[in-house]
This record gives sequence, C-alpha cells and structure tokens, in this order.
Amino acid sequence: MGEDKQRDHGHAGKNKYAVACSIIGSIISILMGYDTGVMSGAMLFIKEDLKTNDTQVQILAGILNVCALVGSLTAGRVSDWIGRRLTISLAACIFLAGSALMGLAPNFGTLLAGRCVAGVGVGYALMIAPVYAAEISSTRIRGSVTSLPEICISFGILIGYVANYLLAKLPLVYGWRAMLGLGALPSAVLAVGVLAMPESPRWLVLQGRVEKALAVLRQVCDTAGEADARLAEIKVAARLADGALDEPSSVGKGVWREMFLHPTPPVRRILIAAFGIHFFQHLTGIEAVVLYSPRIFKAAGIATRSEILAATIGVGVTKTVLILTAILLVDRVGRRPLYLSSLAGIVASLTCLGVGLTAVERSSPHHSPTWAVVLSISTVFTFIASFSVGVGPITWAYSSEVYPLRLRAQGASVGVAINRVMNAGVSMTFVSLYKAVTIGGAFFLFAGLAVLAATFFYFLCPETQGRPLEEMEEVFSRGWRARLVGSPAATVELPVRNVSADKALP
Repeated sequence: MGEDKQRDHGHAGKNKYAVACSIIGSIISILMGYDTGVMSGAMLFIKEDLKTNDTQVQILAGILNVCALVGSLTAGRVSDWIGRRLTISLAACIFLAGSALMGLAPNFGTLLAGRCVAGVGVGYALMIAPVYAAEISSTRIRGSVTSLPEICISFGILIGYVANYLLAKLPLVYGWRAMLGLGALPSAVLAVGVLAMPESPRWLVLQGRVEKALAVLRQVCDTAGEADARLAEIKVAARLADGALDEPSSVGKGVWREMFLHPTPPVRRILIAAFGIHFFQHLTGIEAVVLYSPRIFKAAGIATRSEILAATIGVGVTKTVLILTAILLVDRVGRRPLYLSSLAGIVASLTCLGVGLTAVERSSPHHSPTWAVVLSISTVFTFIASFSVGVGPITWAYSSEVYPLRLRAQGASVGVAINRVMNAGVSMTFVSLYKAVTIGGAFFLFAGLAVLAATFFYFLCPETQGRPLEEMEEVFSRGWRARLVGSPAATVELPVRNVSADKALP
C-alpha cells in the first residue's frame, strides 16, 4: 500500500521546504554535539586549572547524560502538551542557560551545575529533533531527514574539536571557559528562529486542529492530492472518526499504560526494537572513543597536546563525512543492510584497536612498535567511520519512525532516557574500566558487546524503508521469521482502541 501511494505521488517527498524545516529543527543537535566535542579537550585544561582528579573528570563527563534523563523523560509529555516546535525552542533556552553557567564557572561545583542544566536541554533535544523530522517529512525521504540530528551532532562535535584547538592558545583561566561558554550564542538564535517553522501536522491532528494540519501539509507536500492523502492516513492512525478530537486535552493520557501494562503484540515488538537499539548504541564504545580520544591517542604514542587536539579534529571530520554518506544511502539501501554492515566494521575495528593498544601498553616506554602505533591510530578512524555510516544515524532514524502516532512522543522519550543511561554508564566508567582491564581489554569488551548488538538487530528489527509511519504496527504484526526473510505483509486486523474509554485512563 505504501509503495502504491508513493508511485501515485510521483515526486512526493522532494519538497525543499520540508527538508529545510527538518534541518532547522535538527540544529539543536549541533549544540549537544558541540558540548560533547569541546568537553573532550576542555577536560585537559580543567584538570590543570581546577586541579580535578580522575573521579571528578569522569563525573563531569557523564553527568550531562544523567541529567539528560530528566529532559528526555519529560520532553515527550511536554511536546504532546505545547507542541514539537515550542519544545525545540525550550530545549535551546535550557541549553543556553547551561552553557552560560559553564562559561562563567569560578569553580568545579558551578561547572558541574552548568553541565547538569545543559544535560536537561540535551535530553529535550535528543528526543524532539528526530520526532519533528519524522512527522513533517514524507515516506520517501524520512530516513534521510530523521538522520539529520546525528549529522548535526557530529558536526557539533567537529566544531567542538576545532574550538579546542583554536582556543587552547588563550590563557589557561580563559581558554576552557570560552570553549564551554560559546554554546550559548547559537542557542539564543535557535530559540527564537525556530518559531518561524510550522508545527508538526501530526501533532495538530491530535489536537483536533485538522484544518491547520492540512495547511501545513500543503506547505510540505508537492501536490494538494498528496497533502489530502497524508492527512487521511494521519487521521486513521490517530483513531479519529470525523477528523477531530472531542477532547484534545486528552492527548498523551493513557500512553504509559498502553506501552507498559497492556501493550498489544505489535506494540510490544516495537518497544523491544526501539528501546533495544538505544540500549546497544553506546555499548559499542562510541562515547569512550569520542570523549576520551585525547587519552587514546596519548596511549597510542602521540605526545604533545597540540598533536592530540589536531588528531581529534581528524576524528570529527571522519565522523561528519561518513554520516553524510549514510544520509545519502539510508533511503536507497535500507536500514538493516547499513546497520549490520556498520556493526561488522565496528567489531573488526575494536578488535584491531584492542590488539594495537595492548601491544603499545606492553612495550617499554617510548619504544612502542611502529606497527602497533599505526594500527591503534588508524583503527580509531575506521571505528568512527563504521559507527557513523550505520549505527549512529540509524539508531535515531529507526527509533523515531517505528512508534504509532499516539505513542511516538512519549515512546521516544523513554528511548532517549535509555540511550542517556547507557551513554552515562560508559562515559563515567571508562577510565576506571581501562585501569582495571587495560585500555586494550576495554576495547575487546566493546567488540564483544557489538556482536550482541548485531544479533539483536538481525533477529528483532524488521526493515522499515518505504513504509509510511501509519503502517508501522502492521510491519511489526508479523512473526520474526516472516520479517527476517522479507515476506509480504500478512493481512492483520489491528485492535481498535476505544477512544472514549482511553479518556477515562489516568
């Protein structure tokens, strides 16, 4: 059905306005990436200026993701209440406050507080950017535009690395504060600029504002017929009999009960798939490599601070270029081939990185084997490339598109919360981990976890390429064997929710 509609619409999905809105909505992710990238270098200067120890460094690195839980767990309900667009603006305002606090921090406690505030904004940003992109785009380009937040994160990381390199020349007391405080400027611009964007048509339908939703769809679709067809699909997915809700304020109520207490089999499979890929994303070790790349390069034999910071810029460039490649391929190749190929590269890279770092660590000081140094440095880049072409962007694209409309915002919130917990777990324990099992052993462990991630995705995550958002429950209605071999969708009569009864749910 989705393919027939796609052919009927001809060039549907190429509307530049929809792409532009998705790009603007995803810019919030640049701020999150900048904070991650700039902190990797700033920690070198913070440790020297504020005399922090390794425990404090780990807490500073990971607290952002702990506090992002607050943002991610509340963002879904907030976005159902005030809309997707205003939620993006709110995220930018929160991040602005956190960046300003970090940039003016006189001591470690204030710096940590600023990082916590920024973390709440990160939680909002990670949840809302891919949801907005998925809801405003068409089926044909959805994979590309929902990957935009990941490319923006990577671009932000690259900008952070460049800022580290350039601002390192400032006096110590000003350098790291300038690095962290710069994030406040684009936050202020985005908080205001996003108000010029249209609201998500799917959120408008849930609010009973069908005419307004149709007006937005006519802005982002190529033809009036395509807009009418998409509106009809959205109304069916929202379970609206006459195109309007009797009580728009009920939107978002009963979602937690439907997801966790009484899920239908398709919803249960959707939650396992969406939450699972968030769970495994950071167990591949990406946060350890991005956040602690200066330490990895130092362990591999790069000595001076400027050489280390220059090498991290190379990491940022690699990440950005490969995610751009993924955006070009995701709607052509499909989610499954890219994701599984990405994991194969990750396993190979982490294994080789573990071998190289183990050889360097066991050699006498200043006499590391050349082959081991070259292998360690090169496999950092192949790991980043492998992650960025699949696991990175597809985690966000896949998890934002599989939820039914009524569950999407709050389901995405839980997914982001899981993602942040795993991110925090890796970033706050990596230094202790590699001191316990050696730095090479840590990457051998991540390689094994990547194998588990591949097994999970292969068996439990069906292909979603080319399927409208409104058909995802049908995709997940089949058994895993049928989904695995790509057999045609079986005719499944989905359970009809009793909307009037749902209104009575707490």
